[in-house]
Amino acid sequence: MEKKSVIKKITGSREALLAIIVVVLFAVVTVISPSFLTPKSLMEMLKNNAVTMVMSLGMLCVMLVGGIDISIMSTLALSGMSIGMLLKYGHITSTLLAFIIAMAIGIACGLVVGLVISRANVPPIIATMGFMYIYRAMGYLVSHGGEWASAAALGEFKNFATTSFLGINKVIWVILVCYVVFFFFMKWTRTGRRIYAVGSNASAAQVSGINVKNINLLVYVIMGFLAGLGGALQVSVYASAMPDMQYGGEMDVIAACVIGGVSMSGGRGTVVGAFLGSIILATIAKALPLVGISSLWQNMIKGVIILVVVVINVVLQRIADKNALKGREM
Repeated sequence: MEKKSVIKKITGSREALLAIIVVVLFAVVTVISPSFLTPKSLMEMLKNNAVTMVMSLGMLCVMLVGGIDISIMSTLALSGMSIGMLLKYGHITSTLLAFIIAMAIGIACGLVVGLVISRANVPPIIATMGFMYIYRAMGYLVSHGGEWASAAALGEFKNFATTSFLGINKVIWVILVCYVVFFFFMKWTRTGRRIYAVGSNASAAQVSGINVKNINLLVYVIMGFLAGLGGALQVSVYASAMPDMQYGGEMDVIAACVIGGVSMSGGRGTVVGAFLGSIILATIAKALPLVGISSLWQNMIKGVIILVVVVINVVLQRIADKNALKGREM
C-alpha cells in the first residue's frame, strides 16, 4: 500500500516527474562526459540559458490565461539593441541605467501588445505575430540599418555577466531572484491567484469580480518586462548587440513552459514546472555538443526529446486526472 501511494504521488505530480527526468538526464550526460557535472560547467550552462529561463516566467503567466506571445524575442532585440546603441555612442555608461532602460522598453512593448489583445479583442497569436515583425523592424531602425555593438563598445556593461557576488555569477543571481519573486507572486498573492482563475474559467472569474481585461493586460506587461530584462542579459552575456539576436528563440521559451507542464489552454502550470522545463532544455542544449553530435542533427534530436517529454507529461496528467476523479467518486 505504501509503495502504491508513493507511485501515485509521483504520477500525480508533474513536477516530481520532471525532477526525475532532470536527474536521469544529468546522470546519462555525466556518464558520457564527466566534465558536465562540475560547478563551473553547471554555472556556465545556467548563464548561457539565462534568457530562456527568465522569459519562461513571463510566458508562464501569459499561457496561464490561455494566451501566447511570439513577439517576445523581437522585444528582446529592440530593448537589447537600444541599450547597445546608447552604450556604443556614450549616451549612457551606467550598467544599472542600461538595465532600467531595457526593462522600460520591454514594459512599453508589452503594454501595447496587452492593450491590443485585452481591449481590442484581437486573438493573441495574430496580435503577437504582427508585433513580432514590427518590433524586429524597430530594432533594425535603432541599429541604424544593421550596425551592431561589439564588446569594446559596451564598456563596463559587458562585465556584468563575468563578475560574481558572494561567489555566484551575477546573471545567475538574476535568475534566482526572478524565480523566488515569481514563486511567491504566483502562489501567495491575490493577483497570482486571479491569473489562475482567469485561465481556469474567465466567465466565472468575471462574475466573481475579477477584471479579466486588466489581468490579460497585466500578463503581457509582465512578459514585456522580462523580455526587456532578457534583452539586457543577452547583450551582457554575449558581449554584443545585434538586431537579429535570438531570432526564433521564442520557441525555446514556449517549449520550456510546455515541457514544464503549463497548459496551452490556460489555468494549469507552476513556477517550479517552468524552472524544471527550462533546466531540461538547457541540459539538452549543453549535452548534445558534449556527446559529439553534429549541429545538423542537434535540432532534430532536441525536437524529438521535447516531444517525448511532453507526451510523457500528457499521459501522466491523464493518469492524475483519473486518480483525482476516482478519489472524488469514493
